[in-house]
Amino acid sequence: MDGIIILDKESGVYSRTAGVRVAKIFGEKKFGHIGTLDPMATGVLPIAIGNATKMIPFIEEANENKKEYLFGLRFGIETDSLDITGKTIKTDDFIPDEKDIKNACEKIEQTTEQIPPMFSAIHINGKRAYELARGGVDIELKARTIKIYKLVYGGKSGTEYNFRVLCSRGTYVRSIVRDIAKMCGAIATTTYIRRTLTNGFNIKNAHTLDFLENLVNNGGDVKKYLMSSDCALGDIPVINLNDKDTKLYKNGGFIKTDVNDGFVRVYNDKIFIGIGRVEAKVLHPKRTI
Repeated sequence: MDGIIILDKESGVYSRTAGVRVAKIFGEKKFGHIGTLDPMATGVLPIAIGNATKMIPFIEEANENKKEYLFGLRFGIETDSLDITGKTIKTDDFIPDEKDIKNACEKIEQTTEQIPPMFSAIHINGKRAYELARGGVDIELKARTIKIYKLVYGGKSGTEYNFRVLCSRGTYVRSIVRDIAKMCGAIATTTYIRRTLTNGFNIKNAHTLDFLENLVNNGGDVKKYLMSSDCALGDIPVINLNDKDTKLYKNGGFIKTDVNDGFVRVYNDKIFIGIGRVEAKVLHPKRTI
């Protein structure tokens, strides 16, 4: 069973654990999640099942990689992980004015670099940064190039201040929280993160693990929620092959074409059969479903 499920991941679940549970629902062993969410974060986590895993690199390449998050912060507390699940390392009573918070958002929109959190999955000398941080190793992460398209302050609810950000791949919400606080002369930690958009997948089409597991346990048709393997390949051009050329293509053969050079989506009578690459007007198989 091949396809993509758009999962609305719950808090407290690792991305890989969520993928294992989704694969089990569909009776598949092979799976891959498109992007990763922190365990505390909720929201959109696309998971490819079966041969759809072959499409993950092309889905990531075909889309703008814009991601949207809703998130909250609480002033007056700083944790080692920059979120509420971490160990408290500092507290104070200072709460900045909302005017200063809005000014900080405007400044962050203009930045092009960000220092990731120490508790992140970035590799340092063969180890994850969070492994070193948990082991008490003092590490200094270098700034990474990112893009903040929009950062909007959405008001406060009790002690929680709410925001929405549209950003590039590689941006850490927890670092945004750290930087907002720093620009306001304050300290803060992240209270929640909810991803609503990633790689063209939207939260409005997402389903929870509980919903999917209850559906299959009660004999429901879970397959109707599985999206096709080619559902997020963006503007990659299309080539339709006849039956003869399809057989040749699936066996690794090359096919002459008038399509311009580059990656193409390959179909046989509207059935998606994979991604090919055209070079000098010749179609070469790249990934076959």
